[in-house]
Formats: sequence, structure tokens, C-alpha cells
Amino acid sequence: MEFKIDKLDNFVLIKVLKEKLDTTMAPSLKSELVLLSGNNEKNILLDLSKCTYCDSSGLSAILVANRLCKNADGVLILSGLQPAVERLISVSQLDTVLSIAPTLDDGTEMMRKAIKV
Repeated sequence: MEFKIDKLDNFVLIKVLKEKLDTTMAPSLKSELVLLSGNNEKNILLDLSKCTYCDSSGLSAILVANRLCKNADGVLILSGLQPAVERLISVSQLDTVLSIAPTLDDGTEMMRKAIKV
């Protein structure tokens, strides 16, 4: 299994279970995101704490999630970024665009505040 999806009260938690978010996994994550969006899920917490590597296709999947959430007036929050993934996001200057929480608990708290639960 590549990721685990939990539908919580007002948002969806997606935990990436693999160490690499790359060309082998990004397409299935993207299609899952599109399905969630089609089911009117607009608030997503993406937990990347197990993910130590991300390439351009992984980054693309994250950006697809961000666009789908924003287009639906929702929120995307990333949590648990490992150093290499955080560096990639920072170098790509996406840390100014994406909402990032240090831990899953922080991400959950950020999400609750963002959607005013």
C-alpha cells in the first residue's frame, strides 16, 4: 500500500506510507486526489513524515492537490516534511505557496483553525 486515506470530520488525511514520492507513486496519488475532489472533498492534510525523497512528479502531485483544494475553496496542509523533501519545496520556492506544519498534530490543529471547526 502506498498511502492510507482517512476521512475525518471535515477533512481528509492522506498518509504517504512509502519513503519515495516519485514517478512510481505520484500517478496513483494524483488519481486519488482527483477522485476525492470529485467527491467534494476540499480539505486535505497530506502527511509526508515517512517520505524521505520526492522528485518532480511527487512535487507535481502535491501541486495538483493544492490546486484542487484551492479551486474548491478548501485547504491543503502538508505535515511532517523530512529534510530532503523540505529542501526541495524550499528550493522550488513552494514554501511560500503551500501551508506546511512540522508534525501531524500541528497539521491537524492548523486544519481545524483553517476550516474553523
